[in-house]
Amino acid sequence: MARRRELAAVRAARARKKRRRKKRIRAVILFFETIILFMLMGTAYIMAKYDKFQLVGMDNIEVNEGIELEGYTTVALFGGDSREGQLEEGTHADTIIVVAIDNESKDIRMVSIYRDTLLKQMNDTYRKANNAYFVGGPEEAVNMLNKNLDLDIEDYATVDFKAMSDVVDLMGGIEITVTDAEAKMMNKYIGETAKAAGKKAKKLDSGGTYTLDGPQAVTYSRLRKLEGGDYKRTERQRTVINKLFKKIKKTDLATLNEIIDTVFPQVSTSFSLKKIIGLSAALMDYTLGDSDGFPFEKTDGINYPEAGDVVVAQGLAENVKELHEFLYPNQVTEEVSDTVQTISGELENETGVVRPAELDAEPEKEMEGDESGEQSYWDEGSYEDQETSDDDDSGRPYADTADAEFLEE
Repeated sequence: MARRRELAAVRAARARKKRRRKKRIRAVILFFETIILFMLMGTAYIMAKYDKFQLVGMDNIEVNEGIELEGYTTVALFGGDSREGQLEEGTHADTIIVVAIDNESKDIRMVSIYRDTLLKQMNDTYRKANNAYFVGGPEEAVNMLNKNLDLDIEDYATVDFKAMSDVVDLMGGIEITVTDAEAKMMNKYIGETAKAAGKKAKKLDSGGTYTLDGPQAVTYSRLRKLEGGDYKRTERQRTVINKLFKKIKKTDLATLNEIIDTVFPQVSTSFSLKKIIGLSAALMDYTLGDSDGFPFEKTDGINYPEAGDVVVAQGLAENVKELHEFLYPNQVTEEVSDTVQTISGELENETGVVRPAELDAEPEKEMEGDESGEQSYWDEGSYEDQETSDDDDSGRPYADTADAEFLEE
């Protein structure tokens, strides 16, 4: 009798264990089914929204020989000044930003290419950087950037300032501190921006910290008739992008959906559906890192035939090498390509702008006598009296600021 009870207890225990195992298996299957369902729903959602973009194929992208930027995705962002939503050739690229995404760390770095930078066009003439987009649209602009900067950009996105205004408004505005001079200049042009965006203009009382609405934020990012000119303007543009990026990561799905429905039709892009799904899936992992403007060392106020006042890199080859060190910190920086070396030499011959020797001179180590009377080298870290170059003109007004119109090319 006792033996039968033991056997029954063993069978019951085995049955309970089997039932628990089945429940765990069902729970695991249900978990993965739920994950797959959400993935399918997300993919279906993105596919449903994808056709809202103004899609442009990039079939003839050119990259300089020998360029290998592994581990990174490089994208071009353009800001057009179209009033009718026209984002192809014939549109002035008011903003040119190169974005490098570290595929492993998800760190994003941005560099604004000053639009008046003298660069070699695809027809082998020298014009301002933004000329390429005007004459040949995004594909020609991307090829021009690849050619002059040793990049491997394959995709781009372009928005006009109405789209940017809509994004800011849908996000509830962005908080920015403006100076009195900026506030005064914004009030002068806010009406024109608001009219182009189909919105109401709201002026600022004075400088201070404000939650800027769409037209205000766009006007702020387009100011150039102030100290710093286009150099400072590109800094403002990156500030606006930075603020938007931080807010969009915290935005609810309903607002994101409204942004997509409102703004995507105003965006021209070459991104495939597969790439957009991949980028969207990792949105929360991305962090926006450092940003800067290119060229790093430059001379402005140069009048070049058929291009007007231009910005010239003080040694394009050296600036391109610095650009790669900035955008791709985990990549070993090699020498620039033969193509960039050739363009660099031609720019020097065409403009007479040479790279000051002191920019590349390594600081000399001073000799000091120690208490024993022997000579010793100071460590570089304690070398406090190194001279700084007088050629850093990052704070100088832009050359053609005095005559430039707010919304002109």
